[in-house]
Amino acid sequence: MRRFEVVSAYRDRGVALPRRGTPGSAGYDLAAAEDVVVPAGGVALVPTGLKVYLPPGEFLAVFIRSGLAVERGLGLANGVAVIDADYADNPANEGHILLAVHNRGREAVTIRRGERVAQGVFLPFALVDEDRPGPPRRGGLGSTGRV
Repeated sequence: MRRFEVVSAYRDRGVALPRRGTPGSAGYDLAAAEDVVVPAGGVALVPTGLKVYLPPGEFLAVFIRSGLAVERGLGLANGVAVIDADYADNPANEGHILLAVHNRGREAVTIRRGERVAQGVFLPFALVDEDRPGPPRRGGLGSTGRV
């Protein structure tokens, strides 16, 4: 079943589940779960307080909101974040969606708790005919890319 949930560390902190801004919106708005300062020219992790459950064959693509990119010079450090179906409930961080935000500007930018930072779009993916994946996920953020 496709759904968002609040991770246990943020359950009593007023984190709202994402919603689409309009009936025609493709993305679900992801907001900051706490205030974060993104240093000039630097990167900061913005907690959302959320995890996502996905059906097989889907991932959540996360994009920076255009207003933050244009007006405040912010972007996701990895361009587009890919949240895999097996990220939810991993033992390292419970599948907490953390946004690596890069500040291209010359001054620090503060992202306030509750501010919409990114949007998540559910997308299907395909596999090659003779797919042979690696072992099951054990870690959290960036764990499948480590050697």
